[in-house]
Amino acid sequence: MRISAQLTDSTISLQLWADRYDRDLNDIFAIQDEISKAIVGALKLKLLPTEKKAIEQRGTTSPDAYNLYLLARKQWISGKAGDRRRDEVLVRICRQAVSIDPSYAKAWALMALGQSELRFWHGLEEDGMPAAEQALALELNQPEALCVKARYLQGEGRNEDADRQVAVALRTDPEPWEVNKEAAMIAFRQGRFAEAIPYWEKAVSLVDTDCHSGHMLVCCYESIGDLVNRDRMAHITLARVEKEVAQNPTNGSAMAMGAGALCALGDGDRARDWVDRALLMDPENMSMRYNLACALAIHAYDYEVAMDLLSPYFAQISMTQLRHIDVDPDLKALGELPRYRAMRDGAEARLTAAGQHAPGSGKATTAA
Repeated sequence: MRISAQLTDSTISLQLWADRYDRDLNDIFAIQDEISKAIVGALKLKLLPTEKKAIEQRGTTSPDAYNLYLLARKQWISGKAGDRRRDEVLVRICRQAVSIDPSYAKAWALMALGQSELRFWHGLEEDGMPAAEQALALELNQPEALCVKARYLQGEGRNEDADRQVAVALRTDPEPWEVNKEAAMIAFRQGRFAEAIPYWEKAVSLVDTDCHSGHMLVCCYESIGDLVNRDRMAHITLARVEKEVAQNPTNGSAMAMGAGALCALGDGDRARDWVDRALLMDPENMSMRYNLACALAIHAYDYEVAMDLLSPYFAQISMTQLRHIDVDPDLKALGELPRYRAMRDGAEARLTAAGQHAPGSGKATTAA
């Protein structure tokens, strides 16, 4: 195995230090520890006890379980946010990881995140709470598991309780990409767009393949009238989407985020090309349709096409998605159009008849 390490000052694109390590791949954990200590020594750093613990902490002694966790996490942070297939694969891999090491708290927590996404976003009969509770039983205040609990509490309309869970997660560990993403979304769904911004900004800085956080930041900055940062984030998102689509030309989720970035930057013609291409490649991707509709609606390119995109989406929508739509500033322009209101109100009537209830109604929001 050859491992390259670099330290770069990103503000001026200057490489400050670099080295290369060649090792036999016998024990991945031993190699990680050795390389980490070598880098710390080369940079002449003195680690605090908590930093030393963080470097050495993996949560499992099984290389097989660890590799499966890394594979699942790669799915989670891919450019396919909102894609049901991504979440189903993630849950399947995590189940395999915890079958190998049932004491692996982080794998339980990641599985819970995927299950809660399938439940609340895709309306499937999945329940992330047992896995989240298992993670918390293994690791007190496990941050990602607390975020899953926050999702459930918000689904019941208990926003203050959800905020408290997120606050504990952030105090326990403010660094994980997943925790910052969840903190941002909990705030966004309460209409607190400015509060969501720092968490999504951190998520963007932590994972350079994260298209979704940049996409959401374009929306948030637009909503508070900060057009300079909106354009900055649109450029970042577009660059990431172009890289993702070059590697995976069928990724409709990424193309939808790219279309949104292009609309924000005023390139309507290219945005429409991306809309057409996304629908050709992945017409059944409902989250992609939603994001394409947002891109067209917020910049007033074509309200009718936006509603055409949303029609099959409303036919499959979950209550969580409906509440997200109600707060999403991108769709505000459609809010009073009769056709949009008919689709939106029809979806709520269907969900209520099926036993799903709006947050704050005194009844828990359940899966479809």
